[in-house]
Amino acid sequence: MKPIPGLPLAGAICRIPFEAAAGQIPAKETVGSKSHNLMRLAARGLPLPPAFVLGTEVCRDYLRRGETALAGLPEILDRELQHLAERTGRRFGDAKRPLLVSVRSGAALSMPGMMETVLNVGLNDATLRALVRMTGNPRLGYDCRCRLVQQYGEVVRAIAPVRFDLRRKSVLAELGACDVNELDTHGLAHMAKVFGDEFEAATGEPFPADPHTQLKSAIEAVLRSWTSSRAQSYREWNGISHELGTAATVQAMVFGNLGPASGSGVGFTRNPADGRKALYVDYLPNAQGEDVVAGRRRTMGLAELERRAPEAYRALLEARHALEDEFHDMQDFEFTVEEGRLYVLQARTGKRTPLAALRIAHDLVEEGLVSASEALARIDALDLEAIETVRLKPGADQTPFARGTSASAGVAIGAAVFDPERVLQVKQGGRAVILIRENAETSDIGALSEAAALVAAEGARTSHAAVVARELGKVCVVGCEGLAIDPSGRTCVWRGETIEEGQTLSVDGDAGEIYHGEVEVVTDRPCELLAKMADWRAKERSGVPPTAIPPVGLVRRVPM
Repeated sequence: MKPIPGLPLAGAICRIPFEAAAGQIPAKETVGSKSHNLMRLAARGLPLPPAFVLGTEVCRDYLRRGETALAGLPEILDRELQHLAERTGRRFGDAKRPLLVSVRSGAALSMPGMMETVLNVGLNDATLRALVRMTGNPRLGYDCRCRLVQQYGEVVRAIAPVRFDLRRKSVLAELGACDVNELDTHGLAHMAKVFGDEFEAATGEPFPADPHTQLKSAIEAVLRSWTSSRAQSYREWNGISHELGTAATVQAMVFGNLGPASGSGVGFTRNPADGRKALYVDYLPNAQGEDVVAGRRRTMGLAELERRAPEAYRALLEARHALEDEFHDMQDFEFTVEEGRLYVLQARTGKRTPLAALRIAHDLVEEGLVSASEALARIDALDLEAIETVRLKPGADQTPFARGTSASAGVAIGAAVFDPERVLQVKQGGRAVILIRENAETSDIGALSEAAALVAAEGARTSHAAVVARELGKVCVVGCEGLAIDPSGRTCVWRGETIEEGQTLSVDGDAGEIYHGEVEVVTDRPCELLAKMADWRAKERSGVPPTAIPPVGLVRRVPM
C-alpha cells in the first residue's frame, strides 16, 4: 500500500472490492475484520456495494492527536469518492444522481453492536429531491432523511435517543398512526422537519447541509466510538486489547427501504443456539439494517423473504454455502435486498453457545470443511463435561403467561427487574435477575452482564443485544407482544396483568416462554456428540497431536 499524505502508512486507504494488482488482501489488524472479510467475499464474486476503508492506524493516531491526525482527510475523501462515483454512476453531493454512503466501524476482532454506524450520509435538500427524481420514490427520500437526522444526531452530536423517540410518538399521535411504516410521504416529510427542529433545539445549530461535513463528522464519530463505555466494557470482558483501534468503512448505500421487494436482514449460516445446519435469518421488508440489529422491532423469517423477493432468496442460499466454503466455519452475516437484488454487507465468524460449538465442530468434519484435528482444537477451550441442554418442566397447573421468540437458549429463574440501574442491587441481595425491557438494546450491556436473562417486548433474534446475550451465556427472549414497562421502572403490564419488581419468574429460553414462580428444571446431555469427540480425541492422542488452532467464535460463559 502507498503512503497517503496526512495519514500514517498503516492507515492508507484500501478499496472494496480490493484491487488485486496492489498485492495481497491486507490483514485484519490493518483494515479491520469487517473490511478484510468483505474483500475476500468480493474476490469470490459475492454481490456487495463498493467501499473504501480507513485503516485501524488512523483510529489510533486520531485518538492520540485528535483532529490534527486527519489533516489530509478531505483530499483523500475527494479522491476515493470519485472512485466510488466511477463504480456506481452516482456522485456524492450531486444534485442529479446523488451517491449516499454509510460509515461503519470494524475492529480486527468482532465487537457486535459496541461501536457506531451512520447511514444515508450525503443527504440534504438538493440531494433528497434528486434521489426522489432518480428513484421515483418520494417516500424513500423522506424516510432516509428521518433516519439520517436521528442517527447523525445521536452518534455524531450525542443527542439523547429519547428526544427523537418522544418526537416520533408525538408525530404518530398527531397523524393517527401506530407506526412509522403507516405514514405516507407527507407524514414522513413532516417527521423529517420535526426531527430537524429537534436537532437544532438540542445543538443550537441547524442540521449540516454540506455532505462533506456530514461525512467527515461521521468518520470522526465512528473512530471515537472505540472509546465508548460499552465498547471498553466489552473489550475488558473478552480480553481484547484497548490498543487495537477500529477501521472506518465508507460504503455506497443500497436501500432496503425502497418498497415491498426490498428489505434488510441478519442471519447465521447455522443455528447459533444449538448448532443445527439450518439458515437462521431475521428479515424486515422495506427496512434498513439498523431496524433489524437495533433491537427495537420484531422481524420476519426466510419465508417472507422468499415470498417477496424469490431471486434474492435463492441468491442468499448460494451465498450461505460460499460463506462457509470461504471461512470454514459458521458465519454471522448482514444483507440488504434492493428491489429484489441481494447485497452482502458483512460476514464474520458467528458467536455460538457451547452446545452449538460442539455440534458445528462435529458437522464441519463430517462435511469435509475442517479436519478432526481442527475441530478438536476449536472446542479445546470448552468444558465438555458442563455442556448440557436445560429446559423447564412445568406442572399441570403451570402455564406460560407470556411468549416470545427464543434468541438465546437456556433456563433462568429469578426476580423481575425493569430498570437496568437496579440489576446489580437486586443481584447483590442474593437473587438472580430477569431483566425485562421494551427494546433489546446494547446500551443495556452492563446490566445484561449481571442478569441471568433478558426479556424484551421488541427486538429480533439477531439484534446486537441478542447476539451479546448468547456470547455472555444469558437466556434471551425477544418479541414478547403486549409488554409495557411503567415509567417508574418498578412494574410492567403484560396484557392487563401487572408484574411487580422482585416477583419470581421462570424463563425458558429455548421455548420462548415465561412463567410465574419457580418451575422445575430438567437437564439433558448430548451424549452421542460427546462420545464422538472422545473417540476422535483418543485417536489423536494415539498418533500425531492435533494442530494448534486457536478457538474460533466460542462463547465465553460469564458466571451469573
